[in-house]
Amino acid sequence: VCDSKGVIYKGREPNMAETKAAYAVEDSGKRTLDDVIDGADIFLGCSGPKVLTQEMVKKMARAPMILALANPEPEILPPLAKEVRSDAIICTGRSDYPNQVNNVLCFPFIFRGALDVGATAINEEMKLAAVHAIAELAHAEQSEVVASAYGDQDLSFGAEYIIPKPFDPRLIVKIAPAVAKAAMDSGVATRPIADFD
Repeated sequence: VCDSKGVIYKGREPNMAETKAAYAVEDSGKRTLDDVIDGADIFLGCSGPKVLTQEMVKKMARAPMILALANPEPEILPPLAKEVRSDAIICTGRSDYPNQVNNVLCFPFIFRGALDVGATAINEEMKLAAVHAIAELAHAEQSEVVASAYGDQDLSFGAEYIIPKPFDPRLIVKIAPAVAKAAMDSGVATRPIADFD
C-alpha cells in the first residue's frame, strides 16, 4: 500500500497516521510506487491524476487490472495504459471510458431493497448480495434496452465490459430484491416479504 509519501512500511516516519499503521509492511527497502509495481496483478488507485505512468504499467504482470479511480482525472488515462499494455483491463470513475466504477451502480438499489423490508441496518450480507447481483448482470446476455441506450458499444462480458453500465434498467430488478432477501435472511428486516418468490 502506498500513499503520497510512498510505500507504507513499518518504522516509516513521515505522514504515518495510526490508521495507516495497520497496512504497514516490513521494510524491504522499496519506497515508491515505481519500486513495488513490478509484477503487480492489480493497481487500485484512489489518489490523483498521473500517479501511474506508462513505464509502471509496462512492468505489471500479464493482463493487469488497473482501477484508476481518481476523479475527474484518473491516475492514468485508459488510452495511455492501452498504448503500452493492450492486455490491460482498465476501470475508471469516468463515464467516457469503458468500465465506469461508480456508486450509482449500487447505492440506489441497496437503499431500495433495505427500505422495502424495513432493514434496521445495511450489513455485509446485503452488500455482498449487491456485489453478486452486479456480477451476474455483467455476465448476463446483452439487453436490447441497454444496447439502445449505449449505441454501438459491445456490452458482452470482457475486458471492455466487466461491470454493468450505470443506466442499465436491470440493476433495480436484480439488486434491490437480492438486498431485500439478504436483509431477511440475516435478520435485519422488520417487514419481511412473505411471498418473496
